[in-house]
Amino acid sequence: MQRVSNSSQIRVALVEDDVHFQNALIEAIGAAPDMTLQSVAGTRALGLQALDQIQADVLLVDLGLPDGSGIDVIRAAHTKWPGCNIMVSTTFGDELHVMQSLEAGASGYLLKDSAPERMVFEIRSLYSGGSPISPLIARQILMRFRQDDKSAAAPLEPASGKPALSAREQEVLEYITKGFTSDEIAVMMSVSRHTVLTYVRRIYAKLEVNSKAEAIFEARTQGLLND
Repeated sequence: MQRVSNSSQIRVALVEDDVHFQNALIEAIGAAPDMTLQSVAGTRALGLQALDQIQADVLLVDLGLPDGSGIDVIRAAHTKWPGCNIMVSTTFGDELHVMQSLEAGASGYLLKDSAPERMVFEIRSLYSGGSPISPLIARQILMRFRQDDKSAAAPLEPASGKPALSAREQEVLEYITKGFTSDEIAVMMSVSRHTVLTYVRRIYAKLEVNSKAEAIFEARTQGLLND
């Protein structure tokens, strides 16, 4: 765990293993005049350890940590820091992760397709009593409640059984298949390289693969590409 600061503004703790995203958040929070970063942990174990060493007003947690699930950190923080506002920042947008996080004690759920500066705005919103939620996640929650009302508490899955790629994820997948690099895709989509990498990670997670070659093979096997 990295101890960063110890002042008296909006105290933020971060549990995030993506070094690039971690550094971007550290820079953005450091530039915010009303915030101080209390600690940065890159694993589940260090995140749990931080709960006994510091006190934070806002906790940002990634779910896909190298040694386990960030949901364990959320659950422990909700118990040990009852006054802390907890927000998920992740590439996982499926219903299971969303509902488990909210049930564990998270009050916000953002996908990693927002700029770090936007994340700072959402930290303020969470601290002020809001519940920042990415539009895709909000839609899933609404659909879940509608299903519950109809007594059809089944997971949200595509009728075809294929992974539910968003339009932007599908676009990135098509570019990957054509051999474009992340930098080239970023230019063509008018987004940052970091955003493209976020889409790539989400594609890998949904297809349950670990490389571009595997992603292309799996996408073709499941009929997700128009060859």
